[in-house]
Amino acid sequence: MAEILIVGGGVGGLTLALVLHQNGLACRIVEAAPEIRPLGVGVNVLPHGSAELARLGLVDRLEAQCIATDEANFFNRFGQLVHREPLGRAAGYAQPQLSIHRADLHLTLLEAVRERLGPDAVTLDRRVARFEQTDDGVTVHFAPDATGAVPPAIRADVAIGSDGIHSAIRKQLFPAEGDPKYTGYNMWRGVTRWQPYLTGASQTRVGWLANGKMVIYPIRRFDDGTQLINWVFEVETDQYRSRRDWNRPGEVADFMPWIRDWSFDWLDIPAMVRASDVVLEFPMVDQDPLPRWTHGAVTLLGDAAHPMVPRGSNGAGQSILDARCLGDLLARHQDDPAAALRAYEAERLPATTNVVLTNRKNPPDAILREVFLRTGDKPFARIEDVMSREEMLAITGGYKKVAGYDLERMATR
Repeated sequence: MAEILIVGGGVGGLTLALVLHQNGLACRIVEAAPEIRPLGVGVNVLPHGSAELARLGLVDRLEAQCIATDEANFFNRFGQLVHREPLGRAAGYAQPQLSIHRADLHLTLLEAVRERLGPDAVTLDRRVARFEQTDDGVTVHFAPDATGAVPPAIRADVAIGSDGIHSAIRKQLFPAEGDPKYTGYNMWRGVTRWQPYLTGASQTRVGWLANGKMVIYPIRRFDDGTQLINWVFEVETDQYRSRRDWNRPGEVADFMPWIRDWSFDWLDIPAMVRASDVVLEFPMVDQDPLPRWTHGAVTLLGDAAHPMVPRGSNGAGQSILDARCLGDLLARHQDDPAAALRAYEAERLPATTNVVLTNRKNPPDAILREVFLRTGDKPFARIEDVMSREEMLAITGGYKKVAGYDLERMATR
């Protein structure tokens, strides 16, 4: 049986460990962080991702902590409804769309790994310095830990780089790759404890990028009837405003001029944003798809393999799909793990490449782009005179097919 080392204890790495355990395979996880802290804000797990979490027996536990999103809404910056359609179970899927705080998702996965694989399955404070390959496997070397000591190297038959957007594994495989690709937009994210709006389980998009676009959805319920609302604001900017760090603090004042008039009968957005518990800033960057992920006994997974701009609610889901694919293939090819890595790349690299490129140009938000262009960024009398419902469903339906969660495909998986 192959010795499997997972580098990175995020959503993708932890899910892979659970899939491997489900398939009867052992593994070890090393994580660069010296401690696990509740970081980040909200994420969405689309039905294809939640289907895999259901196979791992985790959906009920997650659904108790999150909001099962039931509809998507698109509004222009004047608060006019452009389009509405059902999501998750309300749209006919067997599994929900999970809107959840990233920390809740991460902690649930971590607890499940420790319950099933043992309390020592994840080793913290192991920052990769380099790896080297030989004919019989790979050896991973580490930088000094928090005490200044250098941890012993780990030898494995297979090493999976699931170490995120700043992946040390990817950097060694592609040292000349260069800087991330800036899309021309900057993003601020935050969470606010607020009263429910619309159905209380609505994912809402407002405006368009030239004058600012916002995505809003609830991710937690509280006993007093309030919710934790996750929001994301994007706007065109000429250059990077911040480094690529998911947890860099931001300031509401930097983008308030764009949203100060966005007070609608269904939600007072400026008031909600001013009451935020946390504000983070991030440049909308990704990296061009790689020509390959697998180099001998080493491959990449999740954000380390395919960092994408966070549109379409797909980053976590694609990591989960990577984990299922790779975990099943490693079980199928136990006598030849390198063959499993090659098969995994052949299946997942083209699929995620399509998502990365579509997120740049035609995510579901493209509905709002078309309305913005066709109206000249002005209020409309009737949306039917601007854009047909069939056109809108073609945009959202096309994205579902690219991302792999259209109903037809989900029914046959």
